[in-house]
Amino acid sequence: MRPDLSRVPGVLGEIARRRALEVAPYPLPEPPAVPSFAQALALPGLSLIAEVKRQSPSEGLIREVDPVEAALAYERGGARALSVLTEPHHFGGSLEDLKRVRQAVGLPLLRKDFVVDPFMLEEARAFGASAVLLIVALLGEMTGAYLERARALGLEALVEVHAEEELELALESGAEILGINNRDLVSLRVDLATAPRLGRLARERGFGGLLVAESGYARREDLEGLHGLFDAVLVGTSLMRKPDLAEAVRELVG
Repeated sequence: MRPDLSRVPGVLGEIARRRALEVAPYPLPEPPAVPSFAQALALPGLSLIAEVKRQSPSEGLIREVDPVEAALAYERGGARALSVLTEPHHFGGSLEDLKRVRQAVGLPLLRKDFVVDPFMLEEARAFGASAVLLIVALLGEMTGAYLERARALGLEALVEVHAEEELELALESGAEILGINNRDLVSLRVDLATAPRLGRLARERGFGGLLVAESGYARREDLEGLHGLFDAVLVGTSLMRKPDLAEAVRELVG
């Protein structure tokens, strides 16, 4: 049950095809108990998903950091959930990072990766994720099947879109947590108008689940247009560039 990745252009396609080649099922540890990702995002106000992120294709090296130290600082600062990169080549992450962070903090964790094989869902659950990222630009018509499989494993899913046609697929799939990425994953350009536009459209189409805005947020002022429409915001690069991660969280959403 794999999507056709030959149709995916740009950097997104390159990363996804490499990840697909690396999937090789192996015995997994017993999954730990995990807190609810959705419940954390549904708390009053705008919830912050703070991201543990060493590097990215658009920024290069961001920060050399121990993921556990970063996670603990984010937790102290008041983040309600954490996103942990597990893609090794372009983001410098690993499943070991996810495992170590799960053992260190009590917050729900999102496995941030390019899921292109059902076994990656099993890995996410076994290594302590509460939720997994499902990118509609990668999965296309298979988004619903991956979402169903994630739920069967006890995982929640952040179903990510960037364009109106992807939004339609996400809604048809039965997504309950909808992520709207301001970044075009093919060109890597960011437009902060994308999330509010598609968020309003999702509500107009009757979406009653949780809305998450992603990418490009650096200051408290950037979040003003999200209040009352979005339930959460995912922030990585701008936080990781700050010397005091806990204080960075407080300054952004405190």
